Amino acid sequence: MAKQEAGKRLPKDWKDKFLAELAQTSNVSAAARKAGVETTAVYKTRRSDAEFYRHWQEALAEGYDNLEMDLLRRLRIGELTGGGPAKSRRKYDNAIAFRLLSAHREAVGRQKALRANEDEDAIIKSINEKLSKMRKRQLAMRESVEESGVYPVGDDAGQ
Repeated sequence: MAKQEAGKRLPKDWKDKFLAELAQTSNVSAAARKAGVETTAVYKTRRSDAEFYRHWQEALAEGYDNLEMDLLRRLRIGELTGGGPAKSRRKYDNAIAFRLLSAHREAVGRQKALRANEDEDAIIKSINEKLSKMRKRQLAMRESVEESGVYPVGDDAGQ
């Protein structure tokens, strides 16, 4: 079992607790406190354990997604400012909203490009399947002609 800085042993399930809290807060220090470990031990483990590093990145990405959703909610509904219910009004931070939209537009563009590539692959696959069926029908027709000596005409030719 790995050791913590001051000779303390790390809790058995600290990684799971740390990663869950990191996904919730995007805060390494808070996640380390929740897991009962020192931040230095967390960073050391991240450097030496590739799988933990991968899970860390996933948790951090999830945390930033959560943060973005919270921010988007506040940007959409605004924040109450001023004194008391009668005097309060909603404030919207348009500058942050525009920056988020700009960042989101880039991500959406990448996702659309990925989808377009998938769609292109599906179209090519569909065309190849149709060509294969046409070749099989043509081959079956040739075999039929060779056996019977009769060429199909009209509707019989396309079947």
